Parts: sequence; structure tokens; C-alpha cells
Amino acid sequence: MNELISPDTDLMKRAAQIRLLILDVDGVLTDGRLFFDDDGRESKAFHVRDGYGIKLVQERGIEVAVITARYSPAVAHRAHDLGIKRIFQGCSDKNLAYTELKIALGLDDAVVAYMGDDLLDLPILTRVGLATAPADAHPEVGCRVHWRSAQQGGYGAVRELCELILRAQGHWSAIIARAAGVLP
Repeated sequence: MNELISPDTDLMKRAAQIRLLILDVDGVLTDGRLFFDDDGRESKAFHVRDGYGIKLVQERGIEVAVITARYSPAVAHRAHDLGIKRIFQGCSDKNLAYTELKIALGLDDAVVAYMGDDLLDLPILTRVGLATAPADAHPEVGCRVHWRSAQQGGYGAVRELCELILRAQGHWSAIIARAAGVLP
């Protein structure tokens, strides 16, 4: 987590309100590179720490969703592994998917966090209560968000965001205590 964040900042207030975390895939949950085998099958690499962060926020009642412009069976498999039920793939208009999701869940923009890394993410990033990006996001994205991870996409940026939200909501100490075996 960034050392400059203090509990009384606007950022922590924003993070404390989050009820829905939406993630882009390429460049956020992955490093943005695409791998194809000789038969044209695509594969992606996901960081296990990001997955654990997602599970931690889900345990605290925060819904997690994915909105991505591309379609990939690997994304569907990873989302299933993590218990993410709301997956929007092949979205040429991410903003439309965001609006549909928000209406379906009955949520306001203020309680939504989004992590995106490129220009296609800007329409959502300008609406949500907590707009975030990985360290290596496109400069036009990075200068328009409330917070940037110290980590690059696919290398723990999502985990860092999850920890920020959990700290802001007062859950982090209990998570650490449980991990250390102090609490059941």
C-alpha cells in the first residue's frame, strides 16, 4: 500500500463506501500480453495474490465483477474459480455494461470501485466513487484516477486495491490476526 495514504484522506473515505469492485482484465488482472498457441488458442496468466485479494473482499460482502472488451475462455474459467458471477466479456461499450450492472444491483456510483488501465476504461472511471489503475496504466488513465497501485497489472495491482478497501473498511487487522492464527 502507498505509504502516503493516511486514514483521514478522501481516498480512504471513498474506499470505505465500496460495495462493488469491478475489474478490467487485460492490463489489470493480467499483464496485458496475449499468448496464442499454434492452433490459435489463447492463454493468460493471472497472479494468485490478486485472486486471494478478491476472495478476501468477497468474504466481507463486496461483490466483484469483470468487464472486459475481449472474450476469452480463460477469463471465464478464472472468474468461476474465484466465484465471480457477474462477467461481461466482449463489451465494445464497457459503459453500457457498467450501467446494466449498477441497475441490476441497485447501486449508486459512489459505492463502486473500478480498476482499469486503458482508454476504453475512461467512461467508467469518470463515473465511479473510487477510480483506480495499476502502476503501468496508460498516462491518460493514470492522471484521471483517485488512486494508482504501486504494482503493475497482472503483478498484484488488484491485491493492493483489495487491501486498500479492506483497510478503509476496518477489516484488515482481523484478516491479519486470522492469518497469523490468533483468531479462528
